Amino acid sequence: MRIALSHRHTAALLFIAASAIGTSASAHTGAESHIHNSFLSGFAHPLFGLDHLAAMVAVGLWSALAARSAGRDLLWGPVGFAAMLLVGAVLGLEGVALPAVEPMIAASLLVTGLLVVSRLRVPGLAAALGVGAFAVFHGVAHGYELAGSDSAWLTLAGMLTATVLLHSAGLAAGWALRHRHVWLARAAGAGVAAFGGALLAQMA
Repeated sequence: MRIALSHRHTAALLFIAASAIGTSASAHTGAESHIHNSFLSGFAHPLFGLDHLAAMVAVGLWSALAARSAGRDLLWGPVGFAAMLLVGAVLGLEGVALPAVEPMIAASLLVTGLLVVSRLRVPGLAAALGVGAFAVFHGVAHGYELAGSDSAWLTLAGMLTATVLLHSAGLAAGWALRHRHVWLARAAGAGVAAFGGALLAQMA
């Protein structure tokens, strides 16, 4: 049977394809840290760090797939993630040491990927707190890299802007696919979960 995809669905696939890339490359795990010192470099960092990109897009996908309707239901997860990412970044800048940062980043991929696959619905505040807990570790990793930089806040502003855009991409893709071709979004979620599982296995 031939499946016809509209331009909207094709665009959605382009957004979620990046989140399903299951390679061993990662912005932090097993990679050398870099000091960023501009808005543009901060903006680019989540786009080229597959662990961050996959997690942020997956949060948007899950929020769209699990939402009962358009509106506030869509925003709990993305807003919670972005807010706690900033909190974590501040902790990292201040030198606050958290345990298991890299394993928690990898675990965030596994969990958010499974949330996309299952389309699990939870109360809005629980969604924000759940993904927000993982976002703290993503933020701390950024903060550690930026500690001592004269342009740390400018760089963080770029990272936060990219985070919002990646969440929006996931939301748009998930909303476009939630009624028809939802299996494509779930396949992307499975790819993200597999990516996280592979990273955790490497750390074991």
